Amino acid sequence: MRESEKKEGVKYLKMERRPGKFLMKFVFPKNVNKENIKAVCQDGVLTITVEKILLPGPKRSKMIEINVG
Repeated sequence: MRESEKKEGVKYLKMERRPGKFLMKFVFPKNVNKENIKAVCQDGVLTITVEKILLPGPKRSKMIEINVG
């Protein structure tokens, strides 16, 4: 990966570069927003963006900072 391709906060799971046509199928987990999947092909690179959603389940604790003063 070139230095210009690195983006903060982006996680690359798979990177491939092959010439010609291809077909690849993906099976997404249940916590994916299927209505908001985006795919862009630029300079021969296909980028697929998938948004996760929170599933109902046990509530997590949340830490809140308290300012005293």
